[in-house]
Amino acid sequence: MKFATWNVNSLAVRLPQVLDWLAANPVDGLVLQETKLTDDKFPQADFEAAGWQVQFFGQKTYNGVALISRSPATDVVKNIPGFEDPQARVITGTVDGVRCIGAYFPNGQAPDSDKFVYKMAWLDALRSFVAAELQTHPNLLLMGDFNIAPDDRDVYDPVAWAGQIHCTPQERAHFQALIELPLCDTFRLFEQAPKSWSWWDYRNLAFRKNQGLRIDHILASAALQPRVKSCVIDRAPRKNERPSDHAPVWVELG
Repeated sequence: MKFATWNVNSLAVRLPQVLDWLAANPVDGLVLQETKLTDDKFPQADFEAAGWQVQFFGQKTYNGVALISRSPATDVVKNIPGFEDPQARVITGTVDGVRCIGAYFPNGQAPDSDKFVYKMAWLDALRSFVAAELQTHPNLLLMGDFNIAPDDRDVYDPVAWAGQIHCTPQERAHFQALIELPLCDTFRLFEQAPKSWSWWDYRNLAFRKNQGLRIDHILASAALQPRVKSCVIDRAPRKNERPSDHAPVWVELG
């Protein structure tokens, strides 16, 4: 089984790229972030014509998440129950016995901003939600754009980024709190090449210079950890014409 996450940074722009990637990468489930579409605009028919089942939760211009799968997702939940939020950031469903939580974590903007306060509250609520889900769904994956680089090795220039958004001690503590549920960072279960990033800024030739961050993650529950065979960042779509600034990440389960 394979599951993947991808921040597509506008599905309206990148629908052909997503369909092409799915055709070349027969995953069992894919969670998308930043679809940036209201539900009435979501290209459901295009996915279904290609043989995919879809669940989606969106809003105009910003955010938006989706769960694409071969088998229908069941017990679907949108956003974090009990946490009032006008932003469409989380979609959860069970696919072939695996509970998939696809999440677009808040950016946070800057450590001294209201958006950072929102990010901290959202992370608290997410951790509680995931902890509750683990009680009834031991086979669980938390996937998405976390907007957190959990370690200095996940940042191309740790000195320049020290204390900056994505790399603050508070954000990294929240990431560690998720690990302690327990979940595991599937990418770090394996030896990986240094300077492995999942996001590169559009500016300053960042992709060409390989100046990026690893902020897209797949965390697996303790029950699933023994089944994890590999975790890969697929850089190829970042080379597309008009690419997303994020690359897909996928995990293989035995």
